[in-house]
Amino acid sequence: MSIHFPSITEQVAAYLRTELIRGRWGGTIPGRNQLAESLGVNRKTVDAALKLLEEEGILVNQGPRRKRKVVLPEGAVAPMRIANLLYDPGSRQLPFVLEQQHLLEEAGHTPFIVEQTLTELKMSLPRVRSLVAETEADAWIVHSGSREILAWFAEQPFPVFAKFGRWQGLPLPAVVPNKPLALTELTNRLVELGHRRIVMLCMWERRNPEPGESEQTFLDTLEAHGIQTGSYNLPDWEGSREGLQDILESLFKLTPPTALVLASPILYAAVFQFLARQGLRVPEDVSLISTDHHPELGWCDPPISHIAWDTRPVVRRSVRWANNVSQGKTDLRQTMTPATFVEGGTIGPAPKGH
Repeated sequence: MSIHFPSITEQVAAYLRTELIRGRWGGTIPGRNQLAESLGVNRKTVDAALKLLEEEGILVNQGPRRKRKVVLPEGAVAPMRIANLLYDPGSRQLPFVLEQQHLLEEAGHTPFIVEQTLTELKMSLPRVRSLVAETEADAWIVHSGSREILAWFAEQPFPVFAKFGRWQGLPLPAVVPNKPLALTELTNRLVELGHRRIVMLCMWERRNPEPGESEQTFLDTLEAHGIQTGSYNLPDWEGSREGLQDILESLFKLTPPTALVLASPILYAAVFQFLARQGLRVPEDVSLISTDHHPELGWCDPPISHIAWDTRPVVRRSVRWANNVSQGKTDLRQTMTPATFVEGGTIGPAPKGH
């Protein structure tokens, strides 16, 4: 099998094709001399590249001393280098992340996952700024960013898509599962089962600078049932293994919660292990609910109570955004996909006497 290495003419044609699809020059392309000077190549090479594009039908020669007309095929997509800034290392193997990468590649783009994740960067804006400055990318998809980080991305000149995170009220295209409705149903069910000491554990960026929409919905629903809320229900804790153990030991020392709402499958697994060490049973002593689900948790028996949402619309939305941007279209649509509460077998009546 022979390997074809593109000639300089083909490389120039490919570059011009991409810039034309991105809408760089509008209805006509600059003349040969101007292009040769800006690209640093000779005029014969530019001439040959322009003729290749004429043969493709992207350019129309309008005669001597007239600029060539741009005629793009409908739905033409300019390939983009799309950087994915993930939330944590475990996200790299999530099925919907892998599916998104595959579909972006199918659309002609070059998606890649940057080496460091937001948790590895300590959700630090200076570190994120440095990472972005060192990364060659045409566009970014940011997964589960904090308010501060997404507000900074919203001010940048390059296209950015917020996948989950604290994007509400920012001029960013975004997608997120509609968890507030499911959280209302979940909280109502816990109260119906007699629970009063209900605690939600979520990461720092979901609590600061103020509770996110889902977290505030949880607190508001408790208040609607006459349960006074405070730091007990949405505690502050250091987002680390040690920090989680500290907050759990503190919670179960004096007024142990009868139900724990956990903001990720990872937290669920860690909390379940803690309860087992304490000799506490699920759901007889403590009800456990995850506000997300992971396919591997489907092996659990009894099934885990969780909030479920279809990942396919989330993936399709991010790919559609990339294609719109690559065609020069403005796309700032913010989308919420349906989410539902699945009761499962890890939720039960509050223990008697609590």
